[in-house]
Amino acid sequence: MDGAGDENNYASKLTVVTEGEWAGWSQYPGGDPYEDLAGPFYCRIDEKGRPVCAFRAEHKHMNGGQFMHGGCVMTFADFSLFWIARDAIEGVRSVTATFNGEFVGTARVGDLVECSGEVVKAGRSMVFVRGIISTGGEPMMSFSSVLKKTPRKA
Repeated sequence: MDGAGDENNYASKLTVVTEGEWAGWSQYPGGDPYEDLAGPFYCRIDEKGRPVCAFRAEHKHMNGGQFMHGGCVMTFADFSLFWIARDAIEGVRSVTATFNGEFVGTARVGDLVECSGEVVKAGRSMVFVRGIISTGGEPMMSFSSVLKKTPRKA
């Protein structure tokens, strides 16, 4: 997901899920091949108007110790930061310029993994975001990131 709203780029359209556990949530199927492989990841605006993302931990998300692989947590954080910053990057291509994260917990198969966060500052060319990933009310990772708005190529 690169934040651009252009139909003619590789990113897919936001799609609302209508059935199952994720009914009422949205996703970006086909928008990012790596996130499609790592996910599925979901997003929505909660009852208080805040952006949230979530997914259900599966066996494919685990490492050899049978707890969530750090790369999976970071991939989910990267997906989430674009959803958190969606208003600040609307209609503009953006890339992750920096990412800092602290692993403070883990998840196991079957756990609901959630992310919430906020835009700290949205500038002309950079957007500063912070978030927290948790499961069962316990934190797994805190992160901060900078998104760089990039010009469209001709």
